[in-house]
Amino acid sequence: MKIPINVPLVGREEIDEVRAVLKEKSLTSAANEGGRRVRDFERLLANYTGSRYAVAVNSGTAALQAALYALEIGQGDEVLLPSFTFVATANAVVSVGARPVFVDILPTNYTMDPADLRRKITKKSRAVMPVHLYGNMAYMGEITELAARHGLDVIEDAAQSLGTSYRGKQSGTFSRLGCFSMYAAKVVTAGEGGAIVTGERELYDKLRKIRNHGMLHGYDTRILGLNLRLPEMSAALAKVQMRRLPDLLRRRERNARMLTELLDGLGVVLPRERPGARVNWYLYTVSAKNRDRLARRLNARGIGAAAYYSVPVHKTPFYNSKARLPMTEWAASAVLSLPVHPLVTEDQLHYIARVMRQELKR
Repeated sequence: MKIPINVPLVGREEIDEVRAVLKEKSLTSAANEGGRRVRDFERLLANYTGSRYAVAVNSGTAALQAALYALEIGQGDEVLLPSFTFVATANAVVSVGARPVFVDILPTNYTMDPADLRRKITKKSRAVMPVHLYGNMAYMGEITELAARHGLDVIEDAAQSLGTSYRGKQSGTFSRLGCFSMYAAKVVTAGEGGAIVTGERELYDKLRKIRNHGMLHGYDTRILGLNLRLPEMSAALAKVQMRRLPDLLRRRERNARMLTELLDGLGVVLPRERPGARVNWYLYTVSAKNRDRLARRLNARGIGAAAYYSVPVHKTPFYNSKARLPMTEWAASAVLSLPVHPLVTEDQLHYIARVMRQELKR
């Protein structure tokens, strides 16, 4: 039995929509407003999240870069972010000339620790970039309050959290800018893709120029921008996936709840939703002793268990930071994600639990 950690659910409707793009030969658009399917996707995303505006770009990394450009963050500025994340969060900061300052995480849901954030704020701080990791919502009340007190902007790295909400409010909407990813393994996929949501017209207009070389009409570059446009084929996929999102989330939630019931009492720390939160279950992440040995044994038996992230960003050769982040380093050695994507069956969940039980007893 082979159970990969994540597989996109792509059906006839997605195939038909992509085929239509090919037949029309409308593969992309350099217009300020984007192509027809880009606009369709943006409307669906804005409506779903409750945002006034959405701007589609070609990756989650591009979304973070565009957000930083829009807030004019650059040389000499510091951006506070967790190290326990995919490296794109920090890379986007470096790419605009700013300096990432690494903040520790809470062991309860692996997101930014507001207490450590408070300790790391300096006169050079310009923005905070919390990450909603594995679909878990960061503690945005505390984070936005701290940011406001110190005059800092907040950019949510919501790459993994589309569909996650807290007290009815969607991830990505607790700040001026929220950035999503539609990478192949994400809850909604465009193959490669990303988007930014905002409630501010000025930022919306700026972001549309930034994704298109700073242009508004033709070759009239007005601000610094890059080619961050989302192609129409990718937007076609994302558009159909957005319509599927409620069903995709139901399937993930069903699988996560079943796996929790099956694994309860086995001696691993299981993920729990905090009060008021509804998680999208992008990744079902446990923590366990002897994580690496357990992962190897699960993989050998066809279960696509994976450690996100066994090397935190501050420990990578490029960053090589001496930041003291004890909870981050603990999590990097202990977490293990198990498959709960929409294509996982009930039989496969029972198999995962059975193998986990056998291996943990060794």
